[in-house]
Amino acid sequence: MPHKGLCVWKGGAPRLEEMNDMELEESIEMLCRSKAEELRLVGYEYVTSKDVWNCVSHKYEKQGIPPLHQLVNDILSLKATSFMNFMTVSAYRGSSF
Repeated sequence: MPHKGLCVWKGGAPRLEEMNDMELEESIEMLCRSKAEELRLVGYEYVTSKDVWNCVSHKYEKQGIPPLHQLVNDILSLKATSFMNFMTVSAYRGSSF
């Protein structure tokens, strides 16, 4: 199912374009990778994009995946303390990261 309303820069001016599921997954992976790199820069050496996604998507288990703009905001605004709290609770529960 295409996702509408994403502003894409192509050839100068931005325009609205639809994304297919594969493009959406690639974009989310890129955002998670970027956040993982940011966390590594502040000292969390072993963070992966999968860890970031597990942390962010954990809160969507009950209500489902939110709109794209909220998803992007949740990934990019993830704080190191929130991430570490999630990882600590996951370790206590015995979850594999």
